[in-house]
Amino acid sequence: MNRTLYSILWWLALPLVLVRLWWRGRKEPGYRRGIAERLGFYGARLAPRTTFMVHAVSVGETRAAQPLVEALLAVWPDSRVLLTHMTPTGRATGRALFAHHGERVLQSYLPYDTGFMVRRFLRHFAPRICILMETEVWPNLIAGCATQGVPVALVNARLSERSLRRGQRFGTLMSGAARAITVVAAQTEPDAARIRSLGALKVLVTGSIKFDVVPPQAALELGAWLRARLGPRPVLLCASTREGEEALILDAWTRQDPARRPADMLLVLVPRHPQRFDEVEHMVRARGLSLARRSRMASALADQAADADARADAKAEVLLGDSMGEMFAYYAACDCAFIGGSLLPLGGQNLIEACALGKPVLVGPHTFNFLDATDEAVAAGGAVRVADADALLAQAVALLHDASGRAAMGARAAAFAQRHRGATLRTVELLQQEIA
Repeated sequence: MNRTLYSILWWLALPLVLVRLWWRGRKEPGYRRGIAERLGFYGARLAPRTTFMVHAVSVGETRAAQPLVEALLAVWPDSRVLLTHMTPTGRATGRALFAHHGERVLQSYLPYDTGFMVRRFLRHFAPRICILMETEVWPNLIAGCATQGVPVALVNARLSERSLRRGQRFGTLMSGAARAITVVAAQTEPDAARIRSLGALKVLVTGSIKFDVVPPQAALELGAWLRARLGPRPVLLCASTREGEEALILDAWTRQDPARRPADMLLVLVPRHPQRFDEVEHMVRARGLSLARRSRMASALADQAADADARADAKAEVLLGDSMGEMFAYYAACDCAFIGGSLLPLGGQNLIEACALGKPVLVGPHTFNFLDATDEAVAAGGAVRVADADALLAQAVALLHDASGRAAMGARAAAFAQRHRGATLRTVELLQQEIA
């Protein structure tokens, strides 16, 4: 496929894309906001200022971008960062992370990848550099940047074998886009090799920026409050679970003999997508399990430890983590963590944050999105791979019965995370060569 055909297909698909956007807005109203931005229309022209564009498509990429955004603002104190997204949850995460920077961090949806919309976007924001996070390769955006002399950097870049095969099916479309990228900062040497095979010319290995993410003090304090609210009971966190996984976990929970579990063991489920919170609550209640919801807890400031709600929270068998932007708090409050997206062939989510907080980590068999980091964490003894939901519960129970083993595994996880820090500095040094 060439870029002309790609652009024609975009225009043909656009009515359906907009209908789908409006349809998704039924459950997640944020999808019905900012539609003009997605089409390349913006407000008043901005005052001239050096602008670094950082595209972070959704929640995971936005959180991963935090160290880079902070470094850009520190190294170039007269600059601003334009943070672009494709999902409302990503945008909300960016707002929570960077609101304290005021007008130095702007946010917008990235327009759909048509030449017309991309040109309007680039004229309006006039970025000094376009920084794409991880796997975001948009052919018309990259071509538009080349036309206007804007360097393009793909940073924290990763490419699985599956994604490589998918990219190769698009022929000259992806190879042309790869060749037009100014510089690639890859997470690992295997990622770099796969990206080079697509045609990228300048590819260096800088490591994963996600290892440099520092948990905010407020999140740690919230985690301490949440833990106090739940009491001394053993806590298994299932973080960023995806559709189909909660049912597997809950069924395994109900099959297991309660006498084998530590007394008062609590299961915490945090679905990755907020539109599924009510669905997961229904799953829990349909299995006859008692449930508390994070959103119905009093705030840390308003909480009264002896109130009836607190007593109910302390007795619930399942806690539904139906809040956004609190993953570090959930990690801080748990005793061991399972990383979702890995029980089913969905590729798995990021396990680095849990490791950084010194938590023993469990992952399923499907971790191709974070394969190298996961394999290294397992090899380091900070994570254990399980075959299915029953094995997940059995391994979690064994850890929760073994305080010293759990502490040793958590220490190994933290040491693994610490060893890989420094990618942000290496990435910024690489970007300086292109921005100078």
